[in-house]
Amino acid sequence: MLAADYPFLDVLWTMLIFFAWVIWFWLLITVFADIFRRRDTSGGVKVLWVIFVIILPFLGVFIYLIAEHDGMAERNVKDVQTSQAQTDAYIRSVAGSGGPAAEIERAKGLLDSGAITQAEFDAIKQKALAAA
Repeated sequence: MLAADYPFLDVLWTMLIFFAWVIWFWLLITVFADIFRRRDTSGGVKVLWVIFVIILPFLGVFIYLIAEHDGMAERNVKDVQTSQAQTDAYIRSVAGSGGPAAEIERAKGLLDSGAITQAEFDAIKQKALAAA
């Protein structure tokens, strides 16, 4: 009964309108996030952009995207690189040294190069094996 009153093209039109609505809010959130994330502008400039976007939403968002697209891309890349560097540093810090075998191997390399004596190598080896 409902299908007869709601033809297929109406369903497609409704889906298109809903998709445009979601994209519009995504653009608004992206623009506001970028405005407040910027460190190269003063608070007054940020307020002016916010007022412009609130008073003339479509024009404000599109002008901001056109005027600041390079800066937005650079800030996004910088944030991703910073986040990746922090993640890598955290992983390295919790990954450990590789266990007793890696410590003994490093000590053996030092012994072979003459940086440590046999007694020091034995002490490092004993300490590594005791920690395991």
